[in-house]
Amino acid sequence: MGMGIDHATFRAAMARFPGAVTIITARHGIERRGITATAVCSVSAEPPSLLVCVNRKTGTCAAIHESRTFNVSLLPDPASPLAMRFAGADGVTGEDKFAEGRWIEDGRGLPLLDEALIGFSCTVSEMVEAGSHTVFIGEIMEIRLNDGAPLVYEQSRFHRLEPL
Repeated sequence: MGMGIDHATFRAAMARFPGAVTIITARHGIERRGITATAVCSVSAEPPSLLVCVNRKTGTCAAIHESRTFNVSLLPDPASPLAMRFAGADGVTGEDKFAEGRWIEDGRGLPLLDEALIGFSCTVSEMVEAGSHTVFIGEIMEIRLNDGAPLVYEQSRFHRLEPL
């Protein structure tokens, strides 16, 4: 890594950075693809857009690159088993990941988690290669809202938010 920062120090520092847990989904032909991610954030209100960082080794990255579309489902507090499944913890890959959870389709046929607190349907407006990942900036075409508390990840553990 640059500037004398070693890999272990970087990973330890980023583990302290809490993030909302999402599942990023796309389609590769007829097959759905998805990964768990915390690297999601807003970009602009005009036009409404967000960014996601996706490892280029994943089928999800290839599907987004090819289709120029993706969805983001913000997971609710009790969804940690689903987050682990889409992170690859149980060895399930590709379409088989979708055997768990209640999945619906947006207006373009892309998967969204029905119980997600927020579902964003996006069209890629920009792509940037950054190290091992591609940063996709997506213009938000649809938003779906539900009530509840988000699932948060920090220090390699899931957490729930509580009001102060």
